[in-house]
Amino acid sequence: MTRSFPVLLALVLATGIAALSFETDGFRVVTSAGARQLSVERAPQIVPNAGLIDQDGTPFTLGAYRGRAVLVDFIYTRCPTICGVLGDDFAHVLQAIAPRQSGAPVDLLSISFDPTDGRQALRLYGERFGAKAPCWRIAAPADAQTRAALLRSFGVVVIPDGMGGFTHNDAVYVIDARGRLARILDRDAPGQLVSAALKVAAP
Repeated sequence: MTRSFPVLLALVLATGIAALSFETDGFRVVTSAGARQLSVERAPQIVPNAGLIDQDGTPFTLGAYRGRAVLVDFIYTRCPTICGVLGDDFAHVLQAIAPRQSGAPVDLLSISFDPTDGRQALRLYGERFGAKAPCWRIAAPADAQTRAALLRSFGVVVIPDGMGGFTHNDAVYVIDARGRLARILDRDAPGQLVSAALKVAAP
């Protein structure tokens, strides 16, 4: 009985490792966020043709980007931390792709999920980072229903932080020229964002 214990232990460990490998896609993901990244890369998802209003007060829809790639982030203009980093990253991307813009059809879109963000707040946020429509729009959903649909479609989680702000995802979302959510990128790599922008914009 004592001799069989190591064999039994090895069998249990092997079974556990195999199950963990299956659940984490061969150990490629260990979080739900990582699993969603892989899921989107394998099967890009059509995003809703949501109505938005940009920092200039101009209404538009996500469908207006068909034929062009878009990098999207979700922000709120009063955010003191993550959103500033996202804004800096997008400003870096804009600077990198500007000289090639005619040959690289890619746009930037920052969507506020904060119902209190009006046109002036959007405009000031854009001015802070050098964003100008239509190349980089700072926009708000047209209504609460649209806001909810966008957050659900992109998998963005927004939680009040108890101090008047929000805790939220800090990823960057890539919509391809066919209007599909094609990739989800970590925001801590500006160089990766530039590469992704140029890659999805390539013919």
